[in-house]
Amino acid sequence: MANRKSTARDLAQIAIFAALIAALGLPGSITIGSTGVPITLQTLGIMLTGGILGARKGFLAVLVFLVLTSAGLPLLAGGRGGLGVWAGPSAGYLVGWLAGVVVIGLLTARILPRYPLWQGILVNLLGGALVIYVFGITWLAIRTGSWGAAFTGALPFLPGDVLKAVIAAIVVKQVHRAYPGLIPGVVTAGTQPPSEKVAS
Repeated sequence: MANRKSTARDLAQIAIFAALIAALGLPGSITIGSTGVPITLQTLGIMLTGGILGARKGFLAVLVFLVLTSAGLPLLAGGRGGLGVWAGPSAGYLVGWLAGVVVIGLLTARILPRYPLWQGILVNLLGGALVIYVFGITWLAIRTGSWGAAFTGALPFLPGDVLKAVIAAIVVKQVHRAYPGLIPGVVTAGTQPPSEKVAS
């Protein structure tokens, strides 16, 4: 019964955060430069998902979102959806979301339960910006044949991603303080691992 409740709770969390990523696409997008990759709030959703749910559930939430998008639902910012998004300029960034949310989840688990704010910001920048940029820039370079254009095309994203990393870290810190134990395997404040309890 406990396992069933845990599974139901995990599925609900995955669905909620997939919906959150979709909701953050509703304000629309801004396209700067000639790369065709839009600036959206949905990377904020990736940072929040990885930071709150962890690597496994975060990956599944992003995967659910991308599967629904590929099936034709207009969930990406600007109302984009369908298999065509995987041939567009944003395809590398979308793959990067999957890698980025895992990196954020794994690193967040390492700094919990204390979650120093500066470390949270760093984790979000590493997984929610750097990792995603690597995939996005690589795909754009392959698509356009120009690494320089792909790299410079990513620069306008940086100021917004820094701001998103700060906002996400503040939110994640508060969520884990109010609801400890969201990421499996993290020892909550004031508790000891089973081995330490036995030893004592």
